[in-house]
Amino acid sequence: MTPTSPRPRVGVDFHTFDGIFQGSRSHILGVYQEAIVQAPEIDFVFLLGNAARLRAEYPVFHAPNVELIEVPHAGGMVRLGWQLALLQRKHRIDLLHMQYRLPFLRLGPCACTIHDTLFETHPQYFTPNFVRMSRVTSMIAVRHASLLFTVSEFSRGEIARLYDIDPARIAITTNGIDTARFHPGAEGADYVRSAGLEPGGYLCTVGRLEPRKNHLNLLRAYALLPGPRMPLVIIGQRDFHSEPIFDAVRTLGLEQDVRFMEKVPDHGLPALLRHAAVFVYPTFAEGFGMPVAEAMASGVPVVTSSTTSLPEVAGDAALTADPNFPTAIAAAISTLLSNQVARSRAIERGISQAAKFNWHASAQVMVAAYRAHFAKDLR
Repeated sequence: MTPTSPRPRVGVDFHTFDGIFQGSRSHILGVYQEAIVQAPEIDFVFLLGNAARLRAEYPVFHAPNVELIEVPHAGGMVRLGWQLALLQRKHRIDLLHMQYRLPFLRLGPCACTIHDTLFETHPQYFTPNFVRMSRVTSMIAVRHASLLFTVSEFSRGEIARLYDIDPARIAITTNGIDTARFHPGAEGADYVRSAGLEPGGYLCTVGRLEPRKNHLNLLRAYALLPGPRMPLVIIGQRDFHSEPIFDAVRTLGLEQDVRFMEKVPDHGLPALLRHAAVFVYPTFAEGFGMPVAEAMASGVPVVTSSTTSLPEVAGDAALTADPNFPTAIAAAISTLLSNQVARSRAIERGISQAAKFNWHASAQVMVAAYRAHFAKDLR
């Protein structure tokens, strides 16, 4: 498709900006702040609900090659069914970038970032309806997207294997870390104290309260630690099947030791990570594992799982454990609490490992793919 104007126009479905911080929201915010600067010859058209807030919080969206289109909120069926397709045509968008799936009605070329295929390989951690929908929409995206992106080597391999495509078709725009938010130091200690915690005196995990994040085995591992135990802070909103997590706290007698924080402000999460004694992330499966990278960047030693993408993200910095065995998780936590050499090594290596994940490099990959796409159209 030849660009409809002398300057190519890339549209971005940015509706996740209007919600809470989550992986796909952080991804498009990070990569596009860099892409806007790197590709002044491309006009970026962002489709979202609250344009004023985006400009106020992220000044780069005032750039001359940025256009913000306010889109009325609509449910997924409306947004994917016809809203985005009609907006693509109305605003002369040459390439529309989506996350996970494409519009059902397609009136122009699309790019798609598929962050993971865990619904295929670990369907037990999702609702049946979500699994069915995701299998269909991901297959359509792989078959029909003009450009495909993902966030890790692990996810690229899984997409290629499951959908029988050449992995060279999939560019890796890895997640990056916002080092203005996630970094070592004393910043945020007052917030931690105001939350009733002592800096350096608690364990921490982050993730929605749902089965895949493996809170049950984390609680079982925590109960194995010798007393007196420092508090365990669980940051995350309730999701499906979260009730057994609260039941386990009562059954294990941990009511006085476990602290749930479901509503944490944007400035609160970096503070809570930065001042944790150990960050524990024993999730069963991830396409990337952003909290691991953010905790390492914050100068905190990390325990995570030895499965899926997590060893790729952790490198040789974090201690890894089989997420199915609470004893293994507890042993790794104990090592980082009691062994100063292991603790110092995990912190030092973690900061170096986290530095590998930056939005500048990811945007370079994405912009190169856009330039190649538009150059091909002009030939």
